[in-house]
Amino acid sequence: MSASTGAVAPDIAAAVAALRAGELVAFPTETVYGLGADARNPEALRKVYALKGRPSTHPLILHVLSADDLKDWVSDIPAPARALTSRFWPGPLTIVLPRSTRVSDELTGGQDTVAIRVPAHPVARALLAAFGGGIAAPSANRYGRVSPTRASHVREEFPEGLLVLEGGDCEVGLESTIVSLVDAVPRLLRPGSISRADLETVLGESVKVGSSADTPRVPGSTVQHYAPQTPLELVPSGALSTAEAAAAARGERVVTLACPPSSDPATYGRRLYAELRRLDKLGASRILVESVPQSPQWDAVRDRLSRAAATFL
Repeated sequence: MSASTGAVAPDIAAAVAALRAGELVAFPTETVYGLGADARNPEALRKVYALKGRPSTHPLILHVLSADDLKDWVSDIPAPARALTSRFWPGPLTIVLPRSTRVSDELTGGQDTVAIRVPAHPVARALLAAFGGGIAAPSANRYGRVSPTRASHVREEFPEGLLVLEGGDCEVGLESTIVSLVDAVPRLLRPGSISRADLETVLGESVKVGSSADTPRVPGSTVQHYAPQTPLELVPSGALSTAEAAAAARGERVVTLACPPSSDPATYGRRLYAELRRLDKLGASRILVESVPQSPQWDAVRDRLSRAAATFL
């Protein structure tokens, strides 16, 4: 393992030993840092729910080393899944498929589907290779709060006793795209850096957007999520200074996050959670965030902000 990845071989060995002992380990992916457990160990998976304060019906995402591992976790690998894994794995795409009978309810939130992906981050891949099995890993933060994109963020959330592998700042900074292939028509259940258009190009067919009564529950789908402790309010584009002045006139201390005209969604998304965490520490009564553009390229960022601001919507 090269020094540039942030983790070295002894760190990986310690993490593997912890996982095999049924303990939890935090590690970097290209999206956010994950809170990992042995995906075959129901007791370890229950520790994930307990530490995060996460409802046990909210499924975990399974991380594996390669698409070849799918056969160990799912009951069927349809042609669309093979097309997507060939194009986007390793990478920030989670695919929902029918689960194998060997998969526990603790991993799936009691559903008959499993959400699975192959991460691209070198530290995550080194950990998976050394562990030799699947690692279940939601974001390494308290349930519903801002996801961690640096190791220091994880340590702020869980200050004692958790082994945290260093991997630098996450390259993507927003959670993976989630697509369900359970039904005849693919369905995008969570937007991410891999867009609906990207999926449709590979699949050669349209992709539905959003959940229905029959679609699987997936991470990050609750109305309020990704939220700082300071209430967050979305402000229309161009109205940030007006909203700030109005708050000051009321004697209210607010902090702001603008969306400069030159912003691109990838850069903004990469920095978003770190900025929200920084603003959250400033002791303001509210965080005012300028709304981002309505174009499809901003879907993932807009999704995260709308959920973070759910109490104001």
